[in-house]
Amino acid sequence: MRRFALLGLCVMAGCVNSPPMDNPSSPNAIRPESQDRMEARQLERAEADCAAQGKHAVSRRSEGMTVYDCAE
Repeated sequence: MRRFALLGLCVMAGCVNSPPMDNPSSPNAIRPESQDRMEARQLERAEADCAAQGKHAVSRRSEGMTVYDCAE
């Protein structure tokens, strides 16, 4: 009986400490296609800002974020 109780506690501890499941239908989830649209809009804005200066936008990844700079 003690073994079943110990086994049950181990299973519960494993479930509590497990990472959350990826639930794309949750209201706060960022869907890949919406993230692609956001990055496309950011690139368009960067291109427009850089075009006003006579340059073009160059993107780079920094700490998990896409950063746009103007280059000649």
